[in-house]
Amino acid sequence: MFEVNDLNVMVNLKYIIKNLTFTLNKGDKLAIIGEEGNGKSTLLKVIFSKCDYASITGKINKKGNKIGYLEQSMNDTDLQKSVFDYLFLDMNDYYNKINQLYKILKELKLNDELLNTTRLQNLSGGEKVKINILKLLLDDNDILLLDEPTNDLDIETLEWLEHFINETEIPIIYVSHDETLLGKTANAILHLEMLKNKSEPKYTFSKIGYDEYIKNRQRIINKDTQVAKKEREEYKKQILKMKQIMNKVEYAQNKITRADPHGAKMLKRKMHSIKSQEKRMNNKDLHEIPDVEESINFFFEDVFVPPNKKILELKNEKLYIDKKVISKNINININGNEHVVIIGKNGVGKTTLLKKIYGILKTRTDIKVGYMPQDYKEVLNYDKTPIEFLKDNESNETLVRNYMGNMKFTSEEMIGEIKNLSGGSRAKLLILKMILDKNNVLILDEPTRNVSPLSNPVIREALIDFKGTIISVSHDRKYINEVCDNVYELTNNGLIKIN
Repeated sequence: MFEVNDLNVMVNLKYIIKNLTFTLNKGDKLAIIGEEGNGKSTLLKVIFSKCDYASITGKINKKGNKIGYLEQSMNDTDLQKSVFDYLFLDMNDYYNKINQLYKILKELKLNDELLNTTRLQNLSGGEKVKINILKLLLDDNDILLLDEPTNDLDIETLEWLEHFINETEIPIIYVSHDETLLGKTANAILHLEMLKNKSEPKYTFSKIGYDEYIKNRQRIINKDTQVAKKEREEYKKQILKMKQIMNKVEYAQNKITRADPHGAKMLKRKMHSIKSQEKRMNNKDLHEIPDVEESINFFFEDVFVPPNKKILELKNEKLYIDKKVISKNINININGNEHVVIIGKNGVGKTTLLKKIYGILKTRTDIKVGYMPQDYKEVLNYDKTPIEFLKDNESNETLVRNYMGNMKFTSEEMIGEIKNLSGGSRAKLLILKMILDKNNVLILDEPTRNVSPLSNPVIREALIDFKGTIISVSHDRKYINEVCDNVYELTNNGLIKIN
């Protein structure tokens, strides 16, 4: 058993978690959900005792459990290490774990040649995640904390991860933006919200699956909202009726003569009764309209590409990494308002292909190309503020602020440095740039990977309605199924259209 009791976490003099209490038992798979910046990653760091930027009170009772932690990103020191040195203390450590090592390598479909001389910095994003999961499993941890384990994983490995989470009895606390994985694995939900313009933290802990939680939450919100609005409508009607009666009595009091003291007395009693009723009504407790974190709201305006317009044609192209051919015979034609996604195994060169396509299209003057790379630093200056990044000139700052407000950026986030934003907020910043620039061709490398599962449906809906061209790489199965008309798989021998 693992317990959190009355936990409070404050960052920059602001509470992001308040009075949090929950218990984790054997076999529990607790998914932490919530919008960007609500403290999901911070909570994992606090549990692991690796958070030096927060003020913390409350109790975390680990009961002697050994906890393994998969962070979102690796530090520079570890990236310089070889895979072997990262996984093992020495040769004795290697020999003690050798049987378990090769079993997991096979399950993860990792080549044991990686152990020899390969440095972590030379691996693909997905391969790095696999190596980190391998390290956690080799260390025989009692509880696992996983911060975005699905980032950069190919679909095959995602399915392995789902199977692992479901089959292991090790309790797992994890953050993920992959709605499919959440729906298939979570048996408990911790929902972190920030209400009242991100000033008041709230949490909800439920021992149910993700899909059931989302469905129940929406049903309760709709029902409570309906009850509260109906009650307020009835209340307004009663107040109006009472005011009308009060006005009539007051009018009668003004008209009555001294010759009718009995009538005056009766009217006075009636007015007293009405005022007593008014006082009771003013003190009446009405059902509160549910206070929940609002979802983001945006859409692409005035964007269109004619269906017959040729956007991209590649014939027998090759992909290179460090002068080595990683894929050949790449052929693809994309026209008009097609929505295309490229899938494939980790390390096959999907990001390399997308960069090649961007390099070809960005010089065109007949289309306006927007680009979301896998590494946001390629297009974002982290020392700038979001407003500086988005605005073209002084006159459109109000417009920029309105758009950012729809994406639920706070005033502080708008004028703070981009480096202080979460990955999801940076992703939303790039989407906003594409909207403001009126790009009609979008090149997107994992567009949903850092955005919360609560915001992802809104992003998918906007991209479904997008009337321009989308050329993307993704492992998000909901994105692939809902947004994309054509699905291509990249292999070492080229692109294969599978849908």
